[in-house]
Amino acid sequence: MTEKKYFILKIKRQDDPHKAPYWEEFHIDYKPNMNVISSLMEIQRHPVNAIGEKVNPVVFECNCYEEVCGACTMIINGRPQQACSALIDRIIQKNGIDKPIILEPLTKFPVVRDLMVNRKVLFDNLRRARAWIPVDGSFGLGPGPRYDEKKRAFAYRISRCMTCGCCAEACPNFNAKSDFMGPHVFAQVKMFNMHPIGSMQKDERLKAIMGHGGIQDCGNAQNCAKVCPKNIPLLRSIAELNLDVNLLALKKIFKW
Repeated sequence: MTEKKYFILKIKRQDDPHKAPYWEEFHIDYKPNMNVISSLMEIQRHPVNAIGEKVNPVVFECNCYEEVCGACTMIINGRPQQACSALIDRIIQKNGIDKPIILEPLTKFPVVRDLMVNRKVLFDNLRRARAWIPVDGSFGLGPGPRYDEKKRAFAYRISRCMTCGCCAEACPNFNAKSDFMGPHVFAQVKMFNMHPIGSMQKDERLKAIMGHGGIQDCGNAQNCAKVCPKNIPLLRSIAELNLDVNLLALKKIFKW
């Protein structure tokens, strides 16, 4: 009989926001084509740790299972990424089956329990920057304005952002002691400012990101671009917005 293979999940757990975190290991029976989410589901079905103790199932968040919703973001072997697209076969191929796969919650957000965090601040910061296009009424407005194809293609790349929190986790300027909005906000501002209708509120968004915690607090570490699972053009967006806010500041000074 072929011996069953298993791999190890080493998970940083926390029973509630006010309790100290602790580490717990689990042995998961290996099957081809598993991802981290399916591994955590195995623990839900059989919540027994590596030393045979029955424990509470590990709490995590997921929704779409196809790298669209951003809910399952966690730190996997030291890197913030989506648990649904983190394939066990690839991790084992890189690290070996005997080395534990280490799962931790994101560190820049309040822990709810275990691997689940509260990412509300990401959406609050989008509101701070007015990252939307206000359209009043539900009646037909007729054909929309033409959208330059180069701008549309660039905007589409930004629109793939799922507010997962990877860029914020990797950013040294985004933390509990800072009001920095985060890289994802600036990309969304850039996208809506490029839109033919959204451009009407361009100055409002620029003024919002020129305020406290805005674009001037970006330290240009460029970590955000390295970890973004959707390859959002964050660096280009930030660079072009820096030019836009400087031009707006000059207009205010010289009253153009």
